[in-house]
Amino acid sequence: MTIRIICVGKMKEAYLKDAQKEYLKRLSRFCNIKVIEVDEEKAPETASPAQEEKVRQKEAERIKKAIGKNSTIIALDLAGKELDSVGFSEQIHNFMLDGKSDLAFIIGSSTGLDSSILRNAHFNFCMSKLTFPHQLARIILLEQIYRAFKILNNETYHK
Repeated sequence: MTIRIICVGKMKEAYLKDAQKEYLKRLSRFCNIKVIEVDEEKAPETASPAQEEKVRQKEAERIKKAIGKNSTIIALDLAGKELDSVGFSEQIHNFMLDGKSDLAFIIGSSTGLDSSILRNAHFNFCMSKLTFPHQLARIILLEQIYRAFKILNNETYHK
């Protein structure tokens, strides 16, 4: 299985980079996984809704270039389906059973994801109704993917 985590913006803090490196190492025994960072579009602090829409559209073009041709797109979306860890592992398992072996998880910027990404996603996933910094959301997603594989392989970790 191939998993891409496509993120708008760069990982900045060393401690988050270390956490990402650790989860990528742990996940490497279960899947081929990589994080792809696309540039975040600059937006004024007090951007109008129209300006934010333009930002999302420009970021969407960058995201689309990073998605594989045969990828199953999973958009992180506050309006998406909420799952617990077992449900998330079952969703990944269902993708595998359906022959979908290339998953692309999309994490947008602070302005969110463009509607074209959300509409074309095969699954819209809400990790939490809480708001997380995008860099931390990436770490939480990596941890949950790792937990999902541990659950699917009946290995101790998840309690």
